[in-house]
Amino acid sequence: MIKIGVLGSTKGTDLQAILDAINDGQLDAEVSVVVSNRESAYILERAKSHGVPTFFIPHKGKAREEFDREMTAAMQNHGVELVLLIGFMRILSAEFCRNWHDRILNVHPSLLPKYAGGMDTNVHTEVIKNGDPETGCTIHFVTEEVDAGPILIQKKCTVTSDDTVESLKTKVQALEGDAFIEAIKLIQTDKYD
Repeated sequence: MIKIGVLGSTKGTDLQAILDAINDGQLDAEVSVVVSNRESAYILERAKSHGVPTFFIPHKGKAREEFDREMTAAMQNHGVELVLLIGFMRILSAEFCRNWHDRILNVHPSLLPKYAGGMDTNVHTEVIKNGDPETGCTIHFVTEEVDAGPILIQKKCTVTSDDTVESLKTKVQALEGDAFIEAIKLIQTDKYD
C-alpha cells in the first residue's frame, strides 16, 4: 500500500475519484493527509467526510520556502510516500521539488506541453479559441520548472463545435481522476521508466 498526501486549493474532484477507487478495492493506497492553503477549500471537507486528516496552512505573509517546509512537515508526519497536486494553486519552491523528487505528481488540464503555465478555465478558453480538435489532461512529475516535468500519462478527448469552457472542463475533469489512478498504479509497480 502506498501512502498519499494531497495538496489542494479547490474542490478536489480528483480526490473523490481516488478515494472511491480505494474504497472499491481498485487501488491499494491510503490518502494519509490533505493540506490546503485555503481554509474554505472544499477539498478539506471532502477529505474530512472520508476520515482523512486535513490541515489548513496559510501562505500569506510567509516566504515560499517557509510555507513549503510546513507542508513537507505535515506530509512527513503522516508517512507520505507520494504527493499529488489536485487543484493546488501555488508554485512550489525548488527546495520542495528537490525534497519530493520523483515523488510528486501534478495534473494539468491540457495535453502538455500545450498550454503549460495555464490554469483551470484559462486553458479551456484557449483550447476553444485556438480551435484545437482535441484536448485532455496530463499527469506529470513536478520539477522546479513549472509544467515541464516528465510526463507520466495523457488522456485525450475530442473538442466539439458546441463545447463551452464549462463543458470542456467537465470532459477533462472526467479524465483526470482515471489518469491519477493509473499514475498511482504505475508508481506502485515502477512501470513508468
